[in-house]
Amino acid sequence: MVFERKMLTSGDPDEEEDAPAEEEEEEEEEEEMVDPLETIRSKCEQTEHCVHLKERLEVCEARVSSRSSTTEECTEELFDFLHARDHCVAHKLFHNVK
Repeated sequence: MVFERKMLTSGDPDEEEDAPAEEEEEEEEEEEMVDPLETIRSKCEQTEHCVHLKERLEVCEARVSSRSSTTEECTEELFDFLHARDHCVAHKLFHNVK
């Protein structure tokens, strides 16, 4: 945090104290920015196709984690889900790009 000392040349001293508070509010607003890609991804994950593939992935993960020793992995289910989600994202993200 950078602190600045300002010399009052005229006016009410209370007016000068408001300036840092306004700067802090602006900084807080900037921190609340949301990545549009994450927003689109979360919307795509709610589509019927992605929900179905995510359920298959979760079933596989539950099955694998319930076993003490297994060679099974859920790579195929993960790739299927990510592929479907990214396919949806690509259509939404680049739909208006010409």
